[in-house]
Amino acid sequence: MSIDELWMIGGMTAVTFGIRYFLFAFANRLQMAPWLLDSLKFIPPAVLTAITVPAVLLPKGEWFVSLSNPYLVAALLALTAGILTRNLLATIAIGLAAFFAHRFFL
Repeated sequence: MSIDELWMIGGMTAVTFGIRYFLFAFANRLQMAPWLLDSLKFIPPAVLTAITVPAVLLPKGEWFVSLSNPYLVAALLALTAGILTRNLLATIAIGLAAFFAHRFFL
């Protein structure tokens, strides 16, 4: 490893630590508006949707909305299982089982 790479790693470490330390150091002194605090609860579902929808509907970079799409079938069955059971492990297991069953048997 060259000296330039070490400087780059050190710089990235300092920037990453600085950003995170700043937020934690001043967290108790900053007050957010109530509307902003209320809107923060929508971030996890929005991020999860932004990650999963393209992976399910565009598995190879093009639209593939059909029951022959194993990603779509598994996602629909996992969604149904999640709504009905409210159990994360069961949802994951049913989604994986549906994906592999569709992929290998159909």
